Amino acid sequence: MLVDNKALLVGVGLRHPHFTDILTKPKQVDFVEVHSENFFGQGGAALSVLQQVREKYPVSLHSTSMGLGSIHDIPMGYLERLKKLTQTIDPFLMSEHACFTWGKQYGQSMHSGDLLPIAHTHVNLARMCEQVDKVQSFLGRQLIIENVSAYVKFDESYLSEAEFLAELCQRTGAKILLDINNIAVNSLNFEGGNIQQSVADYIKILPLKSVEQIHLAGFQIPSDGQLVIDDHAQPVSDEVWQGYRLAIERFGAVPTLIEWDSHLPHWSVLVNEALKAREIAQAILHRSKS
Repeated sequence: MLVDNKALLVGVGLRHPHFTDILTKPKQVDFVEVHSENFFGQGGAALSVLQQVREKYPVSLHSTSMGLGSIHDIPMGYLERLKKLTQTIDPFLMSEHACFTWGKQYGQSMHSGDLLPIAHTHVNLARMCEQVDKVQSFLGRQLIIENVSAYVKFDESYLSEAEFLAELCQRTGAKILLDINNIAVNSLNFEGGNIQQSVADYIKILPLKSVEQIHLAGFQIPSDGQLVIDDHAQPVSDEVWQGYRLAIERFGAVPTLIEWDSHLPHWSVLVNEALKAREIAQAILHRSKS
């Protein structure tokens, strides 16, 4: 199934409780995205359902365990499973995060179980470029790399995350998955909370043709005033919608995904979030043509 990546496509993250909905309800979204690792098993019911979904919808594979910023190499077993899934599903987009996940203890590879931020230095940039080149060569696919929410800041970082990603893409031919919610979370935690300004400052650094997908999600503000949590368990916030408007004004029609990973709502609620994204983007694109 061929897809024009630059069309105005809106999609949703597909989780197990919505498998029946996606296969039986009228088609209201343009694509779905799944976490690659959830389908690494040898066959099974989940992969069978995903293959049925693939007959109706383009699928984006979003990985969470590659660890492109890790000092240690990505285990070959992981890459082999990902390649097999890629050959089975033929995704129209493949993405990962600009973070590290892999380390070693007692000579054994260990996975952190989380998306751990990296210092944005030229040394780490060179290492991530090496990893991205390796993965793209092995898979025969272009990767799109997502900015992450972080709960620590590194004094060693002398590049901004946007500068880091822009240079990564220039060196490797990868593209950027722009997560507006992650920019918002980092703005609230570290930059004084002017989300619209944070998004504006971030996106003006990115080359116009570098953004291949946009993620939108909700965040949680704890009542105790501690760090804002990127929990993907809320509707998209007004501030993130404002940031999305800025991104569409700059980058044009970019495939857009609603992420909602926990405290899942009814299918209709999730679809309505996607339809809102379509409405906002269409209005901006129409205005830019008139």
